Parts: sequence; C-alpha cells; structure tokens
Amino acid sequence: MMRRYIEIYSIMLRNSLIRDMSFKANFLLWMVVEILWFCGQIVFFSIIFGTVDHIGDWTKWEVVLLIGTHQIISQLFQAFFFVNVANIPELVRMGKLDSVLVLPIDSQFAVSTKQFGLDSIVNALLGAAVVCVSLSKLNMVPNPLSVVLYVVALGFGIAVHYSIMLALAAVSFWIVRAQGLVYGYFNFLNIARYPDVIFPRLFRLIFGWVIPVVIIANIPARLLIKSLGQPFPLMLHLSI
Repeated sequence: MMRRYIEIYSIMLRNSLIRDMSFKANFLLWMVVEILWFCGQIVFFSIIFGTVDHIGDWTKWEVVLLIGTHQIISQLFQAFFFVNVANIPELVRMGKLDSVLVLPIDSQFAVSTKQFGLDSIVNALLGAAVVCVSLSKLNMVPNPLSVVLYVVALGFGIAVHYSIMLALAAVSFWIVRAQGLVYGYFNFLNIARYPDVIFPRLFRLIFGWVIPVVIIANIPARLLIKSLGQPFPLMLHLSI
C-alpha cells in the first residue's frame, strides 16, 4: 500500500515540475520575490539591532537564525501543502471535490499532495544557508542530539501549519467562502519569525498553546542554539 502511494506522489511531483518549467518566467519571478521578502526581514532586524544588543534573551545572530528557521518551515510548507490546502474551499464551492472523493485513494492524501512548488524548495535551502551562517557567526557547533531534535522540530512545525490550515479549510463545508480564513492564517503565521519574548504573556499563552503559531520556529531555534539541559519538554510542547 505504501509503495502505491509513493508511486502516485512521484507522478504528482513530476507533473508539478513539468508545469513549473513550462512557465519559467513565473517560476523565477516568484522565487526572486520570496528571496527579497526574506532579505527584507533580515534587514528589518539588523536595523533594530543597530540600537539594541539584545531582544530579551536573543542576540542579533540568534534572531537571524530564527528567521532562517522560519524560512525553512514556511517554505517547505508552501512547497508541499499550502496551495493544495488553500484550494480545498474552492473545490467544495464549485462541487469539484466530489471527483476527488470517488478516487480509489485516500481523499485527504489526494487533496493535500496534488501540487508541488520547486521554487519554495530553493527558498528553503536559502533559509538553511542563513542558519549555517548564523551558527558560524555565533561560533557554535551544535551537538548531534541538538541537530536531530532541530530537524524533527522542523517537521513538527510543518505539521502544525498543515493541521491548522486543513481545519480552517474544512470550514468551507459550512460556509460559502473559507478562503479568507485560510489565507488569513497564512499571513498570520509570519509572526512565528519573531522572538517569542516580544509578545505579552497572554498572547504567548494563546498562540503558544491554543493556536500554536509563535512556537513553530522559536522552539526549533532554541533547541539548536540555547543551552538547554532538558530539551524534551520543548519537543513535547511542540508535538501536542
């Protein structure tokens, strides 16, 4: 059964790549736009750190690493899931979801993996490069356990985004248009790139536990660079 789904997914990936390469200008344009937006975030914090040395317990290069971590998570989510989940409300509204439901494969798999964005993979690699540069500037070499936990936490972060957006997209079964909820959350998830210490305690409580957006990039970054004697409570927080 697993082999069958892997074969189906490989076909979907190939079709997406063919579609992207058929419109190379659009592919390159969106990649450049994302890179400029990413660089703008780094410049924004560079300006802030021109007047302060720390934001809470975060130094300049720790924040840059946090931004790079957020870039990895958000771009991988966009590459594999965002467009697919965002299209669910339109499939429901136009009655096209019925054709998906009758396919001889899992319906959630079918609607979640139809399209793939290669440009987002490139931008995720840029985020990984920024993380590596930040570690170099911090003169840090994470131990193997920290690296493993960091990679696992990245996966949990992507899963959190996917779960929340899928739940919002499912609202389309009860209301006419749910795109506003889906795209609204997508814009809201950008707060994950900010250090958690800048938010009020109540905000951190709500968006760290009820709608866990703030922790998505903060926890992986802390696992990688902060001196933590007990990292597993953070992993438990992110996984539940």
